[in-house]
Amino acid sequence: MTTTLTAPGTTTAPEPHATMTPRLWGILAVLCAVLFLDALDVSMVGVALPSIGTELDLSTTSLQWIVNGYVLGYGGLLLLGGRTADLLGRRRVFLAALGVFAAASLVGGLVDDGTLLIATRFVKGLAAAFTAPTALSILTTTFREGPARNRALSVFSVFGASGYSSGLILGGLLTSFGWRWTFLIPVPLAIAALVAGHVLIPRDEPASDGGHDLAGAATLVGGMLLAVYTVVSAPDRGWLDPVTVASAAVAVALLAGFVLIERRVAHPLIRLGILRVGSIVRANVSMVALFGSYLSFQFMMTLYLQSVLHWSPLRMALALLPAGLLVAFGSPFVGRLIDRYGTARLIVASMLSMSLGYAWFLLTAGGTPHYLVAILPAMLLLGGGFAFGFSSIMAQATDGIADEEQGLASGLVQSSGQVGAALILAAVTALVATGGDAGAGDFTQFHPGVNLVTGVALAGLALSLVPVLTGRRGRHA
Repeated sequence: MTTTLTAPGTTTAPEPHATMTPRLWGILAVLCAVLFLDALDVSMVGVALPSIGTELDLSTTSLQWIVNGYVLGYGGLLLLGGRTADLLGRRRVFLAALGVFAAASLVGGLVDDGTLLIATRFVKGLAAAFTAPTALSILTTTFREGPARNRALSVFSVFGASGYSSGLILGGLLTSFGWRWTFLIPVPLAIAALVAGHVLIPRDEPASDGGHDLAGAATLVGGMLLAVYTVVSAPDRGWLDPVTVASAAVAVALLAGFVLIERRVAHPLIRLGILRVGSIVRANVSMVALFGSYLSFQFMMTLYLQSVLHWSPLRMALALLPAGLLVAFGSPFVGRLIDRYGTARLIVASMLSMSLGYAWFLLTAGGTPHYLVAILPAMLLLGGGFAFGFSSIMAQATDGIADEEQGLASGLVQSSGQVGAALILAAVTALVATGGDAGAGDFTQFHPGVNLVTGVALAGLALSLVPVLTGRRGRHA
């Protein structure tokens, strides 16, 4: 159903607008602000991790849950979030989720317990799982297909990329005053967006039919949480410990139950038939390789630069910023490259750049990586690879899909990236924790983790070569 710009108390549904008006720019500003906040939050908290660990006495294993709590909440319910917006109304779901995001940010900045902090991160991830797909849905139903929508989508994407880059610098500055500010600063911004959204975003009617797949959402989130917990806790308990074996078995059972539910439920989170399309499967696995390796490498570099080298948060943020800048400034031009070269070749270029970045770092890092020799070249290769890869993978994941399943395909690839990244980060954290205390020694303890992310990137490269080597050279092969 499409929406129109009407007074807040009315509900109509004519065609989306084709020309940009001041109120349309206002709606776009609200949607961009929320996407900016989501990206800002992820990068700011990443910078603050060592400071959080020091004040709350959290181990490396516990710190990864501050990242993974958000990632799992977001990835696990992303598909349900988009469906809920269709059923209950986009405006209603968007504003409610944004309110929850603001409240969770406030609580996170006030708590003194690591477990409670992780819980607030999970809640924020849940909120983002509803705001992100709903914001995109509001955009596509407000702006008519063509120049107006293309312009809106371009602006929307740039805000997401620039939010991540800005979060590195802002996180470094705020953490210098105290890590709690990285949680508290988003609160007034979210409240301002909430008020503006209430005034500007038009009301829309919920869908007349359909239903939730709550059982599917519960088994997916439960299975993924338990799988990550198993990987993280196994090094301490032992892989053959009864608790480890039992949690792994329950995780497998829950995920198997999810598949069975999706086959039988009337309105599944994931129509399993969509996974028979080879290009979609490759896009989802490529997103796991791209996002999982990148997030895990940044996690290790954050701990190393602050906990081992004792760099200030701002200095560390500036060191990692080149990758974020390449993503922010390179992403807007990827669309033209897709039109010219196709997604398959760009994904190969992306995975090749990522693999070279990790490989270069391994070859030059040694026990004490030099910034200009090892870290900066690696970050430039990773930033370029991410800029090329993200948009190309998203395009491939949704190419040739019917309009009524565009939301499913888009949500599926985003969920794959988030949940896959959580598992890879859990495995990397387990390897780093096994290697010793992240606050002592040199970079040697992180080498097993970098080996793993390099292997993940190389696997993504091998997969991306399949359509190129087999001659599938279409625009979105």
